[in-house]
Amino acid sequence: MGRGKIVIRRIDNSTSRQVTFSKRRSGLLKKAKELSILCDAEVGVIIFSSTAKLYEYSSTSMKSVIERYSKVKEEHHQLLNPTSEVKFWQREAATLRQQLQYLQESHRQLMGEELSGLSVKDLQNLENQLEMSLKGVRMKKDQILTDEIQELNNKGNLIHQENIELHKKVNLIRQENIELKKKAYVPRSVNEVSRNSNIPYGTSNGFDLHAPIHLQLSQPEPQNNETPAKAMKLGLQLH
Repeated sequence: MGRGKIVIRRIDNSTSRQVTFSKRRSGLLKKAKELSILCDAEVGVIIFSSTAKLYEYSSTSMKSVIERYSKVKEEHHQLLNPTSEVKFWQREAATLRQQLQYLQESHRQLMGEELSGLSVKDLQNLENQLEMSLKGVRMKKDQILTDEIQELNNKGNLIHQENIELHKKVNLIRQENIELKKKAYVPRSVNEVSRNSNIPYGTSNGFDLHAPIHLQLSQPEPQNNETPAKAMKLGLQLH
């Protein structure tokens, strides 16, 4: 069963009223804190109990919240009135002109111009300001140069390391080439020695195998066993 709707009216019982006040006050302050954190809002809550006790919460400070509220409220009220609006913008323009004039004078003085109206103390303050500015510029310049030198040193070390690795690779390739040359030279020398030590077949046993060979076929003998008038001899003639 759901919770019943609560009638919004004054609680007659003082005890119940105090308990409800304590609970609702804590919830309201908690919600105000969550709103300021989640939404980056400037929040201020002021609570007076029925017994005149003060309870408050502010995301920054209650004084700044109240001053900001009063200023915005006044400006809003002035904008509703055309005459007040004109006066408001006239005051804003006069303030901006004064600020611009002050900045221009300060700039000229920093450049060494229009110093006639300044006292010794003003000149000393101006000198201190220039020295501080010059010190800051020099520190920034030194920091940039130091960073650039460090970066160049890192690049130099990296290049040196790459050169070492390249030298190692070149030496390794050179050693492999030497090993390949040794392997290719030894078998060729052995083959040449073996060919030179063999005896030619043409001069073995006193015969020249490249000399022409003549073959001669003899005629068959007759059946009556007669001696042939002329017999053909088979032989080898060596020239």
